[in-house]
This record gives sequence, structure tokens and C-alpha cells, in this order.
Amino acid sequence: MIRKQRRSLSLLTASILAALTVPAWAAEPFVVRDIRVEGLQRVEPGTVFGYLPVRVGETFDDTKGSEAIKTLYNTGFFKDVQIRSENGVLVVVVEERPAISQLDFVGIKEFDKDTLRRSLRAVGVAEARSYDRSMIERAEQELKRQYVARGYYAAEVQSTVTPIERNRVSVVFNVDEGSVAKIREINFIGNKVFKESTLRDEMQLATPNWLSWYTKNDLYSKQKLTADLEALRSFYLNRGYLEFAIESTQVSITPDKKDIALTINIKEGEQYKVSDINFSGELLGKQEEMEKLLKLKKGDVFSSEKLTETTKAITDLLGTYGYAFTTINPQPQINQETREVALTLVVDPGRRVYVRRINVVGNNKTRDEVVRREMRQFESSWFDGEKLKLSQDRINRTGYFTDTNITTEDVPGAPDQVDVNVNVTERPTGQLTLGLGFSSTDKLVLQAGIKQENVFGSGTSLGLDINTGKAFRTLSVNHHDPYFTIDGISRTTDLYYRTSRPLYYAGNGDQDYKVVSAGGGVKFGVPFSELDTVFFGIGYENTKLDVTNNTPQAYRDFVRDFGRQTHNFPFTIGWARDGRDSALVPTKGRYQQANLEVGVPGGDLQYYRGSYQHQYYYPLSKAFTLAFNGEIAYGRGYAGKAFPVFKNYFAGGIGSVRGYDTASLGPKEANGDPIGGASKLIANVEFIFPLPGSGVDRTLRLFTFFDAGNVYGEKENYNLSELRYSTGLGLSWLSPIGPLKLSVGFPLRRKPDDRTQRFQFQIGTAF
Repeated sequence: MIRKQRRSLSLLTASILAALTVPAWAAEPFVVRDIRVEGLQRVEPGTVFGYLPVRVGETFDDTKGSEAIKTLYNTGFFKDVQIRSENGVLVVVVEERPAISQLDFVGIKEFDKDTLRRSLRAVGVAEARSYDRSMIERAEQELKRQYVARGYYAAEVQSTVTPIERNRVSVVFNVDEGSVAKIREINFIGNKVFKESTLRDEMQLATPNWLSWYTKNDLYSKQKLTADLEALRSFYLNRGYLEFAIESTQVSITPDKKDIALTINIKEGEQYKVSDINFSGELLGKQEEMEKLLKLKKGDVFSSEKLTETTKAITDLLGTYGYAFTTINPQPQINQETREVALTLVVDPGRRVYVRRINVVGNNKTRDEVVRREMRQFESSWFDGEKLKLSQDRINRTGYFTDTNITTEDVPGAPDQVDVNVNVTERPTGQLTLGLGFSSTDKLVLQAGIKQENVFGSGTSLGLDINTGKAFRTLSVNHHDPYFTIDGISRTTDLYYRTSRPLYYAGNGDQDYKVVSAGGGVKFGVPFSELDTVFFGIGYENTKLDVTNNTPQAYRDFVRDFGRQTHNFPFTIGWARDGRDSALVPTKGRYQQANLEVGVPGGDLQYYRGSYQHQYYYPLSKAFTLAFNGEIAYGRGYAGKAFPVFKNYFAGGIGSVRGYDTASLGPKEANGDPIGGASKLIANVEFIFPLPGSGVDRTLRLFTFFDAGNVYGEKENYNLSELRYSTGLGLSWLSPIGPLKLSVGFPLRRKPDDRTQRFQFQIGTAF
């Protein structure tokens, strides 16, 4: 075995010794009749010929001999090179360096071996490459650097090189990781205004605590320290300390390399207030609009964050007029005596820019037109940053993409033009189900269906659904075209045959009540603004009720008044306003919808049922979102007829009030079976945050929730004292088969006749 050792000869020494071996011909040049290479095993002869400074028929002398030896050594392929002549034949004798046949690691726990192999390749050490002792030493240092970056300052690395057949070697890195060094102290010198605890809260690095096993923030990192120093600087600048400076930082480690102490020496200076704010430069007649965007006012404590928000708002404003490259240069004038600062915002709008071309990238399946019809920035028009933002939101709201990124790039030779690149990341929009499924309410379910939300990339959806659940059975076909007309009128067509047994939710398994509905309808959506759409629809329903003497009285009363079979022509009108940044995983914005369904004369049923829903998403940060949802619904019969019992609203379970059994809240029959109600009131609050270890992945998130709600009978008024409450936590996942939600709920106000269900799941809805 070959242990760690110094190179026996440096490149210069090897070249000199090799040159001394050149025979007497070196002093006497000769014409080369042929060239022969000896000693090659893996290197191709052509490689050697390519490096030689002489060809057949040329004169070879001692200068070219020295150059040839030096050049061949520098390739790194050979550890010995000799040149001699035999009757005009130039003979090149080489001894190749061994090749690395195997690269392995022993004692590695902190890193994945493949990750380390990739990092060593960057320093020239990899399988199939030539063995070089100096490269191995560099690899050892690289491994130590990787460990130091993660706080393993005591890590030791030693390599073992073993020769094997066919001039190859096996390289094994033996690693003693040792224990990770933790930050035991973070001290500040020079702070008078703020306590050390306040400053530590602004830092990512921290001393060990109960969450350190996950955050790793107690492990020193130069990159983290640099970021923390910037965070401290921003903290002071946002509070008016313009003279703040970090004078020095000291990082000390104990002799056993297990503990680290950080000492940060700062100068706070004095707090400054804003004495005045003025504009200069090319204001383009927009000064009055710019002044309305000021986040800082005269007399306010200076804030770097508010100044940045101001410059961004002005940049966005001028961007709507085609000035895509606006720069705002704040120039402060500091008065140390009065501790005030006067700000002058120098505006340079640059040139007005036009959009030459819009390029759609990443849509392997979706047609360009599906993306382009959502664009509100047009080619050959002024660049408008606000329209680009609106375009991005509209593309995200289609639901066909997990992410949309819009960038601009200059057009070479055209300083007043830019190209807009729309880069989308497609998500699977097709769903094929065949086989057995499981539902928290229906237990074992046979499902078969096919649904494609983006048929052939056209932006239309087509679905066929079959469900054999015991509570609900469905056979339906639906088609939705969001651009039925070129100006954005949508059309939705559906045909269905449904069987429902609402009492099955009660858990008694009764088969004595069943609603069978068959029908269809068509609905059109007319956009009235970028966010607002009004819907109109008409349909036909044929409904049959099967009842027995065991069926709750409300259902038997309906059959007595209307008969077992009814015909209904429901007319619907609705409104929706969607201002969310995404239809699948919203993080900000509002969604509102109102719907009214009326059983028109000509059918057997005369009723109306209206509902209103309002969702609001507030981003607390890039990773955390606070979401609110409220729903209110109300239904009554008219023309002297009762409200149809099978049009009742239900509440309870995921999608309404979690923690209670599905559809179990509200009015009940004498035997305790829930029958729903003609009106409903629901409220939900969710705090959404990323799954630990997933970064800011929006497709997989955790949430905590607080729910409230109930349903009320036709002759009841809304009664807040009858609301049910629950809290809990859950997981939402944008799975390949649709949005999936799992929740564990805990009822907070449970009445004796309430049924609870802790674990629930649902595929489809946002709340």
C-alpha cells in the first residue's frame, strides 16, 4: 500500500533528469524518418503525437526534445518520459500514471457519498482520471473545507491509495468527523440603545435551543454570519441610525474545537429624523403621483426599509408608462447637529421601452395561445410592469402551471425595445382513476373516471366520473371551455345521474331514503373586468325520492306534497371576483363569489337559494400565509311551496367545520339523523406554513386552523349561539390526483347529540 508521502520529484526536477537521459544525438540534429511511442496502456498514440513539436520529415534537435518532454509531463498522463533515436526513428518511451479505478469514503455520516464525489471532481479527483498525489492532497483539503462549513472543525481526513492490476489504484478517504462545534456565546460590544437579546433575535445564528436539531442555527457558518451582519445593519438603518457601523467581528474556537464564541463590535451612532424630501431629475410631470407614494414623511424617523419601498413604488409607477429601466438614486444630506437628514430622490426614467416579442417557454403540452390569451402586456406596445404582474397572476389562476416567471431582456441593437420571456412550469392536469379507493365517509369505494383539465393543451377541460360510494353515487360528464368566444366568454356543459343517501352519514347504514337525480345544464361566464365574471345558466333536473315508513318525516312530507318524482328547471345567476395570485396554492389576494339558484315556473318546484363566499389570503412572509374564509347561504320556497328538502345545505367535516362528522351539524330528526338546513353560516381561519425541510415549497404545506359554523332549518333564523367551533392542524398537498387535504380536528363546543370525527381528508377544495 502507498501511504501519504511527498512527490519524489517536482515537475522541474523530473524534466531536468529526463533531459539528461537524452543520448548523444541531442547535440546533433537529425531528420525524423518515423516516430514510435512505447509504454502506452490507456492513452491513445494520437494524444502523444498531438503534443510532440516535430513531425516526420522535420529536423529534431535538443530544443524540441526539451519542449516535447516538458509538454508531455504537463498533460498529467505520465510520470516518466524518455526520448531517444534509433537510425532516424524518434522513439518516445512513456510510463503512464495509474488510473483511479475506485473512489470510496469510510466514516462518512454527515454527507452523501455521491455529493462528495461531485465536489472532488471539481478539484480533479474522480474515477477513471489519472492518479496524482498532489490532487489527492487537494481533495483532502476540500473534504475538510466541506466539514468546516458545517461546523465540524475537528474533522480529520486521511487517504489510502492501494495499487491494483493494470496500472490502477483504489483511493479510500478515511474520515474521522469528530463532533460538531456549536456556538456557545454571541456577545456584542458597543450597543447602548438595544439589548443584546434584541440584537440576537435579528440573527440567524444562535446558541443551542430546543429547535437547534432542526434549524442547525447553532452551527457557525461564514455565509450565515455575513447575512446576520447585514440583518443587523438593516435593523439599525430602519430605526434611523444612519451612522451605524460594524467595526469588527471575532470568531474564537476552544482548543478542543467543540465550542465557538462570536463577538461583534458595533457603533450605533445617533438616531436621525427626516427633515425634508424632495424630487429632482426627469419627473415626466408625475411628481404629484410620486408624492402620494412616499412612505416617509417630514418628521418621521428615517427608515431604510420605507425608503426602499418608496423607490420601488415610484419605479413601478413609471414602469406603467413604458419606462422599464427607471433608477431612483436617494441622496441624503445629513445634519449631525440637529440629527436630521434631508432626502433628495433623483429620478432617471431612462428610455421609454416597447415590447418587441413575447416568448412562451416551458409549455411542452400547453399551446402558446392558452398562455398568450391571459397576457395583458401586448407586443409592439409600451412596456407596462403592472400589466406584466396582472398577466402572471392570470396565468397562475388557470391552474395549468405550478409556477410562472416573467422576465425581460434587451434586444441587441435596439435600445428602446425588450423581449418578454414567459417561463411556465406545467403540472399534470390529467387524472385517470380505475380501481378501489378509500374515503373517510364512504369507506371502500369503486371509482373509475378520466378527467383532463387541459385537453390536448387547448385549455379546455373534459371529464367522465363514476363513483360507487354508499352515500353518493355519480355518473357525470362535463366539459368546460374558458374561451368559448374569443373575448373570453366561458361555457360549461354537464350531464349527470346521481344517487345520494344523506342518512348514511349518520352511520346507521339505513337504505330507506334515497334521492335519484338525472339532468344536465349549460352555464356561461361573461368577464366584466380583469377580475370579475358574471355567470348565467339554465338546466333540467328529474328527481325521484324513495321513502318508507322509517324515513324521517321531512322527506315523507315532501313526497306527500310534491309526489315521488319532480321536474325542475333551475336558473342560475352568479358573480365571481378572483384576485388571488394562484388558483391552486394562493398566498395572497381575495376570492369572492355569489350565486343565486331559482326554480323557475314551469317546473314542479318554486324555490330560491343564494350563497356568498369570501376568501382572503394575507402573506405574513414568503413562507407563511394567513387565510380567511367566510360563507353564508340562505334558501326558501316561494309561491306557497316549501323549500325542497334535497336542496338543503349540510355542514360538518373537512370543507366546513372540521372535527365534526361529515354533514352531521344542524337540524336533526327525532332519531338523531341530520337532515341539513335551508341556510348555512361558515367561517374558517388557517395559518399556513411550509413542511420542515421543504423550504418554501408551495405544493406541500402544513396548516393550523380554527373553524366555526352550523346550518339552520327553513323556519329558523341565524343564531350565533348555536355555532360549533373546532381547531386542529393538517397537511395540504398538490398531489398528482388533485389538491389533497388531511386534517386532525378537535371540537371546542360539542353538544350531546353532536357526532365527531378527528381525522378527515378531502381532495379538491381550498378550504
